[in-house]
Amino acid sequence: MDPDLIFTIGIVLGVFSLPAMLSAFSERRAPRVAAFTVIVAGMMVLWAVRENPGRYSLGGIPDVFVEVVAKYLT
Repeated sequence: MDPDLIFTIGIVLGVFSLPAMLSAFSERRAPRVAAFTVIVAGMMVLWAVRENPGRYSLGGIPDVFVEVVAKYLT
């Protein structure tokens, strides 16, 4: 599978799981599903970084997103 796609999906999953985690903490529940999702997202990002070392930098993340969207939507 494409490491850029895995990286993008991992980032999106991680960002979307943060509100669920904050909601669970504010309602004094255990954030089981949100924590699992964060772990999976982190593993996806780490796998992509391991497959393409040096490809992903903090400033290059928007470029990766745009490339993935352009690749899979066109």
